[in-house]
Amino acid sequence: MGSLRMTGKAPCAALPESSCAYLLQELKMIWDEVGQEENERERILEELEQECQEVYRRKVNSANMSRIQLHQALAESEAEFTNLLLSLGERSFPGRPEKMTGTLKEQLNSITPALQEMQMRKEARLKQFMEVQTEIQRIASEIAGCQENEVITVNQEDLSLKKLEEHQSELQRLKREKSDRLCKVEEYKVLIHSYANIMGKDPSKILSNVHTSLLDGANDQQTKNISDDVLKKLNTMVQQLKEEKNHRMDKLHDLGKALTNLWNILDTTMEERRPYGEIKMYSMTSGSSMLGPRSLTLETIQQVNEKIETQECTVCSSSVYNSTIALNRLNLKFSD
Repeated sequence: MGSLRMTGKAPCAALPESSCAYLLQELKMIWDEVGQEENERERILEELEQECQEVYRRKVNSANMSRIQLHQALAESEAEFTNLLLSLGERSFPGRPEKMTGTLKEQLNSITPALQEMQMRKEARLKQFMEVQTEIQRIASEIAGCQENEVITVNQEDLSLKKLEEHQSELQRLKREKSDRLCKVEEYKVLIHSYANIMGKDPSKILSNVHTSLLDGANDQQTKNISDDVLKKLNTMVQQLKEEKNHRMDKLHDLGKALTNLWNILDTTMEERRPYGEIKMYSMTSGSSMLGPRSLTLETIQQVNEKIETQECTVCSSSVYNSTIALNRLNLKFSD
C-alpha cells in the first residue's frame, strides 16, 4: 500500500469526493490554512497509514478465513459423499461431476445437489433397514417367548442392497418358522379340544394352564406364545390326554363286555338294554372313531359301573332263588 504522504499539490476537483486521496488533499488544504506544523502533520499521516493497514489486514484476514471455510466445506462434502457411496454400496453417482473446476464456491455448488440426493437415499435406505430389523426382532421375540425390549441399532457403515437382502431373507425365514409354529399350535389345540370334548373336560382351562395366550378370544394386544417351551407343554398335554382317553376307553370297553354278559345271563330285553346301547357298541370295537361328545366322562363310566353292580346283585339273587327252589323240590321228593 502506498504512503499517505503527499509531495505535490493536486486540484481537488480532479479527484472523486469519496476517495481517500481527495480527503487527504482536503486535509492538507486545511492544514495549510491553519498553519499546521510539519512534524504534527507527519504524526497524523503515520496514524492514518497505520489505521488503513489495520483495516486492510482485517479485511484480508476475513477473506482468508472465508477461503479456509470454503476449502473445509468442500473437503467435508467430498468426504461425506465418498462415505455415502461406500455405505450404500454404490461405486459412483451420475449426478456428481467427475472433475471439479471453477472457483471454490462454484465447486461447492456443483457437488451440493449430488450430496443432497445421496443423503436422501441414505435416509430412505436407513428406514428400510429399521423396518426390517424391527420386524425381525418382533418375530424372533415371539418365537423365543420373550418380550422385545432391545433398542434396534442399524449399522450405518453397511447400508448396501446386499445387506438389506440378507435381512429380508432372514425375515422371510422367521415368518415361515412362525407360520409353522402357529400351525403346530392349532393342531395341538384341535386335539386338546377333541379329547376334552370326549372326556367332558373344559378345553379352555387346559389351554390356560399351558399359556393364557392360547385361549380363543384372548386379548388382541397379547401375542400368541409359540415358543419351544409352550410347544413342548402342548405336546406333553396332548400325550397325557391321549393316554387318559385310551385308559377310559379300555375301562368302558371292559365294562361294556361285562354288562353284555350280565344281560345275557338275565335274558334282559332289548328295551331294557337300549339306554346303554352306546356302551355295547363301544365294547364291540377297539377304535375311537365311534366316540361321541362326553362319551368317556367319569360320570358315564360311574353309571355303567353302578349298573353292573346292580345287575350282579340281580344275578346273585336269581341264583340263590333257583338254588332254594331246587333244594325244596328235592326235599319234597325224599319226603314222598
